[in-house]
Amino acid sequence: MTSRWMDEVQAVRDVTVRWHVMSLAVLNEGRDLPEEYRDMMTRAWGPVRVVVAAQQAHGDEVVKRLYDAIGTRIHPGGRKDWDAVVVEALEEVGLPASLADAAGSNDHDEALKQSHAEGIGLVGEDVGTPVVAFDGVAFFGPVVTPTPRGEAAGRLWDGTLLVAATPGFYELKRSRSQGPVFD
Repeated sequence: MTSRWMDEVQAVRDVTVRWHVMSLAVLNEGRDLPEEYRDMMTRAWGPVRVVVAAQQAHGDEVVKRLYDAIGTRIHPGGRKDWDAVVVEALEEVGLPASLADAAGSNDHDEALKQSHAEGIGLVGEDVGTPVVAFDGVAFFGPVVTPTPRGEAAGRLWDGTLLVAATPGFYELKRSRSQGPVFD
C-alpha cells in the first residue's frame, strides 16, 4: 500500500524514489510466530529472492515493476500459486523466466539480508516494513489504506516530512480497523 502511495506522491510532488528490497520473511526469521503466519513467511522467501535476483541481473529499475507485478497478483488478485505468479510477473515486465529459479535457491539470500539490514538499520529493529527514508531521516510506514490519491497523497507526504523533521519524534499509531483496500 505504501508503494502505491509513493507512486501517487511522485505524481504531485518533486520526489524521486529509489526502491530498496526489504522482506517480512527476513524480519521475522527465527521469531516465534503463529503457524499460519510462519507458513506464509516461509513461502514469502521465494518471490523476494526472485526480485533480488532480477535486481542483481538487470538493475535497480526492475525492482518496483517486478514487485508490483508479483504483489498485484498475490494481494488484490488473491492468487495462491506463487510459483505461477512469479513466472507471469517476470513475463509481464520482460524479464527472463529463468529468474524464477531463484525462488527455491538461497544464492541471493546474503544480498537480500544485506538490503533488508540497510533499510531496518535506518529505523531500528522494533518496526517492520515498509521503511521510507529521505534527507537523513527514516521511518516505518506510513501504513495506510486505501491509498490516498492525487493531492491527498501529497498532503500525507507533506505531513510525514513535517513530523519526521521534528527532533525527538518517534511514533504515531492506532489500531487497524480494516485490511488493505486495493482500488
